Amino acid sequence: MIQKFEFHETKITELIEITPFYSDDIRGCFIKDYSKDIFEANGIIHNLSEVFYAISHKGVIRGLHFQREKQQAKLVRCISGHIYDVVVDLRPKSLTFQKWLGFDLTGENHKSILIPGGCAHGYLTLQPSIVSYQCNEKFYSEFDDGIRWNDPDIGIDWGLEQVGGAERIILSEKDKNLQYFREFMTQYGGLE
Repeated sequence: MIQKFEFHETKITELIEITPFYSDDIRGCFIKDYSKDIFEANGIIHNLSEVFYAISHKGVIRGLHFQREKQQAKLVRCISGHIYDVVVDLRPKSLTFQKWLGFDLTGENHKSILIPGGCAHGYLTLQPSIVSYQCNEKFYSEFDDGIRWNDPDIGIDWGLEQVGGAERIILSEKDKNLQYFREFMTQYGGLE
């Protein structure tokens, strides 16, 4: 079976769901999840600067993360396992400001999402997972920031019952102490 690249716009401006090139045969499969030429032919400019991988246990929530300055557009894919990936628009001039969308990304469906700069990103691991981040800007610790995963003004439905409820969530100390959306808006007024 051969699956060619497909690009699908979402309800958040510039957030794109992508089905990568995929080919399988008796040996296994081959996936190409990024091609500068194919992306540009579809009107998408995403020049890679850094690539990261996160390995997480079931029940981990990573996020909601972003960089205040030198924002990173991210091409995110679950290489193995299953995550519920969430994107929140933090761009005050966007028609979808403060809206969130969730995506089921799995090692089996091979889908990825291209997250524009100016959006917060996080995910809940529904199974032990490996996640790839292909970023167009390098990571700057001095601009690293985030909003709490359970912020009441954003109101994300994480589907926590899939991991046994809120008491089963695994958070880093950093993520436990992230600011709330209102604090972020008072201090920074959003991301440009």
